[in-house]
Amino acid sequence: MIVPMLHQFLWGAEAMASLTAALLFLRFWRLTRDRLFAFFSLAFCALTLNWVVLAILNAPAEGHHYIYLLRLVAFVLIISGIVDKNRRARR
Repeated sequence: MIVPMLHQFLWGAEAMASLTAALLFLRFWRLTRDRLFAFFSLAFCALTLNWVVLAILNAPAEGHHYIYLLRLVAFVLIISGIVDKNRRARR
């Protein structure tokens, strides 16, 4: 009984940390207008959604493929932001 409650607590803490990172990157984007920060902010929003979905579904194992798709979207956004930054730096 304690373990599922602990999982939900930890998923909530991870969601809060991801949302905090997303808001920080959004603030940096507003200050600099650098698209890399916008990509990172969107990626951390996707990770926040991932942790919230896990907490709501109370999934005993994270083996659901649709949950992993949210993480895949987040990591693709991070890679896209880095590639975009490097391509703009060459010009």
